[in-house]
Amino acid sequence: MAKVCWPYFDPEYENFSNRMNPPRVSMDNASCHDCTLIKVDSVNKPGILLEVVQILTDLDFIITKAYISSDGGWFMDVFHVTDQQGRKITDSKTIDFIEKALGPRSQSKEGVKILPSKRVGVHSVGDHTAIELIGRDRPGLLSEISAVLANLHFNVFAAEVWTHNRRIACVLYVNDATNRAVDEPNRLSLMEEQLNNILRGCDGEKVARTSFSMGFTHMDRRLHQMLFADRDYESYRVARDVNCPLSFRPKITIERCEEKGYSVVTVKCKDRAKLMFDIVCTLTDMQYVVFHATVSSDGPYASQEYFIRHVDGCTLDTEGEKERVIQCIEAAIRRRVSEGVSLELCAKDRVGLLSEVTRVLRENGLTVCRAGVSTRGEQALNVFYVRDASGNPVDMKTMEALGKEIGKTMMVDVKRVPTNAKVPETRGWAKTSFFFGNLLERFLT
Repeated sequence: MAKVCWPYFDPEYENFSNRMNPPRVSMDNASCHDCTLIKVDSVNKPGILLEVVQILTDLDFIITKAYISSDGGWFMDVFHVTDQQGRKITDSKTIDFIEKALGPRSQSKEGVKILPSKRVGVHSVGDHTAIELIGRDRPGLLSEISAVLANLHFNVFAAEVWTHNRRIACVLYVNDATNRAVDEPNRLSLMEEQLNNILRGCDGEKVARTSFSMGFTHMDRRLHQMLFADRDYESYRVARDVNCPLSFRPKITIERCEEKGYSVVTVKCKDRAKLMFDIVCTLTDMQYVVFHATVSSDGPYASQEYFIRHVDGCTLDTEGEKERVIQCIEAAIRRRVSEGVSLELCAKDRVGLLSEVTRVLRENGLTVCRAGVSTRGEQALNVFYVRDASGNPVDMKTMEALGKEIGKTMMVDVKRVPTNAKVPETRGWAKTSFFFGNLLERFLT
């Protein structure tokens, strides 16, 4: 069995190596007629692939192809990317931003200021407090959570909500009526108690919790970590057979490359935005290192191949190990899939707005399977992917009637989520996403 581990680097030596061989980034708009090639060369280090993919997906780029090679001391990547409309990346400010984020300046103090992470934790986003929630999902749960926050006079400034296999994970950024972070222990304790009571429900479920993490991590990655720790992947067979149409089921296989001592993970599934990030994020958090990879899109389908070893240098030799990796990758793919109908709202931000909207959805028999809440200035921008209480698609006529009802006090857009296209699925989501998109927009203006 091959034993290949990451070599130890003295911190000062590693910094010296980075100074002698700084990362190189090139943006090539000439080689391909329909996409931009982003080439990244750098000294290899653990987690570098995830860092690069994370930046590209945070910029809402569509990765159509990618070639990864990092076996040895050097990391070399080529990404074929477009914007959300399928166009090349030509904006000079965006190109400059990428070069700062991935190039030599990413290691400098300047780069740190430009690229604040998607932090999760109390006091981690300025005048806002972050709350993590995990528990069993049920119809109307998000409405109950937002009602508690409204009753306690907390304003939900931003939020991300994912549901998968009857579990819910969300991170909410809240402040008080004066737009300041809430740090009074008594108020936080009361909020935690009431939210835990709601999460546990009438059946007294123990695997539910509210927490105020002090860690700093990427938002989407944190949601993956929360559901992974919650072991949502273990019930994937039942959920897949009941809820997942045959055309949506990922085909995941794991084989052994005897010649080089790798395990080869092959994923074939419906293509969508951020698919590569979700897979690389999962492999990284499971302590697997990607040495080589190829990613390609053929129409509505994606094919991705990863040559991996565990951080201790071992390959996946037992059927139990292979099955667990397959389960976790499939769960990561499914968490972000949203079929059916989306409801996009724009209104003046105020305490209780999220509670008001989710109450209307609940009263009309709708359940939220994924949501994004953000605030720009005085405007609240929300996106809800909804289904009926049984988990079935909602009739468009019902949604249009609901849109007219809510539209009396705010701007509403009802959209059907396509089942075979990756760009329309995320177009509205990207425009209303709170975290990196807004930070980039502020930087570019």
